[in-house]
Amino acid sequence: MKIQDARAVVTGGASGLGNAVVRHISAHGGKAVILDVQEGPGRAAAAALGASVGFVRCDVTSEAEVNAAMESAHTRLAGLNLLVNCAGVVGAGRVLGKNGPMAGEFFTKVIHINLIGTFLCDKAAAALMQHNRRARPANVAC
Repeated sequence: MKIQDARAVVTGGASGLGNAVVRHISAHGGKAVILDVQEGPGRAAAAALGASVGFVRCDVTSEAEVNAAMESAHTRLAGLNLLVNCAGVVGAGRVLGKNGPMAGEFFTKVIHINLIGTFLCDKAAAALMQHNRRARPANVAC
């Protein structure tokens, strides 16, 4: 695929690596929609990049939000042919550290965002991409 033909959803695109991906796609003529839980930074990032970039608030751990956000992005982009999963949280920690055992809730949050969120986005995007002509679903994880 040529980058100028990209109609991409970038999760975690409000900041960090996801934002760099969105800027790259936009700079090379592609279109993108940022999916992020950070509404203020997400809207600001989209506005700074112009009409080729949109924003949809989405918590990737919610299947209903992911499905609705992918549908919204698909409509805005008039199709979808690229998903870049960059939503995630840093989960470095020790099972048993200086302050005691790692909290189970912390580990669960990391797994829900980084693993389950990626899966939910993959399947929602693939369901939309399966109808593309002459294209295979493309998925990139950051």
